[in-house]
Amino acid sequence: MRGGSIAVVGGSIAGCAAALAAARGGAERITVFERADARLRDRGVGIALHSDRYDELRDAGYVAPEMPWAPLTRRVWSVRDGDTPRGRAVAVQPFPFRAYNWGALWGELRRRVPDHVDYRSGSPVTAAESDDDGVTLLLADGRRERFDLVVGADGYRSVVRASMFPETGPTYAGYVGWRGTSRDATGLPSDGHDAHNIVFPGGHCMTYRIPDGHGGQVLNWVLYTAPPQLDGDHPDLRTPTSLPPGGLTAQLTARLRALVSEHFPPYWAARILGTPAESTFIQPIYDLEVPHYTAGRTALVGDAASVARPHIGGGSVKALQDAAALESAWSAGTSWTEVLQAYDAARGGVGAAMVALARRMGEVQVENTPDWSGMAQPEFDVWWQDQNRGSDRRSGFGGHSIKAP
Repeated sequence: MRGGSIAVVGGSIAGCAAALAAARGGAERITVFERADARLRDRGVGIALHSDRYDELRDAGYVAPEMPWAPLTRRVWSVRDGDTPRGRAVAVQPFPFRAYNWGALWGELRRRVPDHVDYRSGSPVTAAESDDDGVTLLLADGRRERFDLVVGADGYRSVVRASMFPETGPTYAGYVGWRGTSRDATGLPSDGHDAHNIVFPGGHCMTYRIPDGHGGQVLNWVLYTAPPQLDGDHPDLRTPTSLPPGGLTAQLTARLRALVSEHFPPYWAARILGTPAESTFIQPIYDLEVPHYTAGRTALVGDAASVARPHIGGGSVKALQDAAALESAWSAGTSWTEVLQAYDAARGGVGAAMVALARRMGEVQVENTPDWSGMAQPEFDVWWQDQNRGSDRRSGFGGHSIKAP
C-alpha cells in the first residue's frame, strides 16, 4: 500500500514512532499534530525497556544503541526495618532492563522522523469525523483538514479514540502514582545497577537511576498508593486528568510526605522527601481496553488504544510495538482495508492481555498488599508466581514478545 495522506494525532513517543511507520510504509504525505508547543514536554521521568523487548525493537528499527540509557540488572524489594538505612531486603529478582529518560528517548525518536514529515507543534485536534473515503480533523483554530487515514497517538485522553468509540474511556483504578526525579543519586547500592521497590501497607515505590539528558544521572521514582479522601484535595480522578508540577495542594503533599516518613527506610525517605516540589507530579492510574484498534479509516497506537497500569513495565514497549506492527501491516497490505484489518488482528489481543496482567499486579501490589514485613524470599516467590498465573508465556513483566512462541 503506497501513497496517501496520513495524519498522526499526537507527537510524543507513540506519535513519532507512528510517523516513522507511515514513512517506511510508503505514505506520500504525513502530518503530525502535537498539542504542546515547541518546548520539550519532558518532566524528566524514567521509562524502562526489557532487554529482550529492546532487542526486538532494535531489529525493527525503532530504538538504537546510541539512545542514552542506564543498565539495570536486579530488582530489590525492601521494607522498613527500624532505623536500618536501606531497610531489609524482602526479595531480589533478575531485572534485565534498560532505563531511559523520557525526554531523551523522545528526542532521539523525534530526530528520526524524516524531514518531509510535517510535524506541527502547538496544533491541538478537537475532533475527528470519519466517512467511507477518509477522515476530517477539526483543529482548535477552527480549520478543517482531510486525510486518507488518521492514526490516534494522543494518549489515554485520546480525541481520536473518542470519535471511534464514544462510549469507551479510561477507568480510574482507585489509586495514583506520585512521581519525581531526585538529583541526589549518590550512594546507590550496587553502583546503581539495581531497581528498588520500597514496599509498605497499601502500596509501593519503585526507583531507579536514569540519564538526565546532559551526561549525568538522576534518580527516578514513582510511588503508588490510594490518595486520601479530602474535600478539595484533588479533582475527581474518575474523569481522566493529571496533576502537573505545582498542581498539588499543600494538604495532599503533606499526606504523601507523611506516608514516606512513616514507612520508608531513612536512605530512601531522604531521596523522596528531598526531591524539589517542582520536580514532582501526580499520575492517576487508569485501565482501558478498546473493542478494536481500528475503525473505518482510523487506527490507534499506544495509550490511545489499550492502557495498562504501569506495573508491568511495558507501556512504551507496547507503543513502539504498535508502530512496528502498523508498518508490517502497511508493507503487506494492498488496500487500506487490508492494512487496518491486519493491524487490528495483530495488536488487539496483545493489548487486552497486557491490561489484564497489569490489573492483577495492581491489585496485589497496591489495592490488597500482603504483609510485606512477614515476607522473605521463599514467601515472595510464591506470591510473585500467583500474580503472574494465567499469563501466556509471551506476555509478562516487561511487555509482550513480538516474536513467535
